[in-house]
Amino acid sequence: MSKPYVRLDKDDAAVLLVDHQAGLLSLVRDIEPDKFKNNVLALASAAKYFGLPTVLTTSFEAGPNGPLVPELKTMFPDAPYIARPGQINAWDNEDFVRAVKATGKKQLIIAGVVTEVCVAFPTLSALAEGYEVFVVTDASGTFNPVTRDAAWDRMSAAGAQLMSWFGAACELHRDWRNDIEGLGALFSNHIPDYRNLITSYTTLTAGR
Repeated sequence: MSKPYVRLDKDDAAVLLVDHQAGLLSLVRDIEPDKFKNNVLALASAAKYFGLPTVLTTSFEAGPNGPLVPELKTMFPDAPYIARPGQINAWDNEDFVRAVKATGKKQLIIAGVVTEVCVAFPTLSALAEGYEVFVVTDASGTFNPVTRDAAWDRMSAAGAQLMSWFGAACELHRDWRNDIEGLGALFSNHIPDYRNLITSYTTLTAGR
């Protein structure tokens, strides 16, 4: 049964970056490591560009999961940062849930490592509490396509929308007339081929 189109709204969305930790990133095998990290940073850049409230969380940093990817901490020095002492499902941590609710947003854009655990568990928990959840698939990673696809099916069946970071950015932006150069620069920084489009555009418009 088809569901009505619920689109992302930059005025009602928050971004949750879950367990993008140095140790866990080494487990990601369903997407190339360099592309994966680029996608994570692209999503983070989009969150900053649109001014979306962002919550960072890690799981058991003292163990093999390791520290948060340093670029994310640098990009969001003032964002809520919840280092969970042990809870596998971030939604089981009261500080994390409190930080999410404090954003006042009903749409949650979630990405993390690994997909079937660190992304799926809080996604299912947030859906159960009435949030609209958008999972950024290419900024989330796991062991292999089999476990990834099972997690995607589980979240989608529960009502989550699966998107790429590029699709999410475009849906948040709505209209190119809102800002060409800013979003174009973001895309160019993370999509090499997109640089050609922007170069063409700036060349054509330089003399206008």
